[in-house]
Amino acid sequence: MTMWVFGYGSLVWNPGFEVAEMRVASMAGYHRSFCMRSIHHRGSEASPGLVLALDEMPNATCRGVGFAVKDGQEAEVLAYLRERELISSAYLERYAEISFAGGGKAEALVYVIDPDHVQYCGGLDLQEQASIIAGAHGDRGPNTEYLFNTAEHLSKLGITDPELDDLVRRVKFLL
Repeated sequence: MTMWVFGYGSLVWNPGFEVAEMRVASMAGYHRSFCMRSIHHRGSEASPGLVLALDEMPNATCRGVGFAVKDGQEAEVLAYLRERELISSAYLERYAEISFAGGGKAEALVYVIDPDHVQYCGGLDLQEQASIIAGAHGDRGPNTEYLFNTAEHLSKLGITDPELDDLVRRVKFLL
């Protein structure tokens, strides 16, 4: 059985593993949100950045990408993703149903935010998010790079996210 991973942020442009197949997909009950303070990859403990997470929201749907893991690499990919995504335990590892844009469904590995975690910061307005992202930098680079790459790659896939596009405009204005 194929192992699927659902990407909605940096996995879209940097999965970090060999992908057997990539398909636009959606996941119900969650929305893409800059609701996690990044103290490692895109910020620091002294000056946290923001990264995307799936934040639970009734009636919401997040469009992203389903990645099929190359056969035989499931254990290696799972170990890699756990090291990358569970660095501070703000994400919860789940399996959830995703629906493919062309039809069909699959169970996929997905990382969602733990709303009880200290790094959770849901509800920040877009201007506050823009101010944080414009100035933050972590061990994987500037927070702006994360935002711009995510927005660009989602757009290339035909995935629209008006809030993300508004955030890009606000950050570029601040820069």
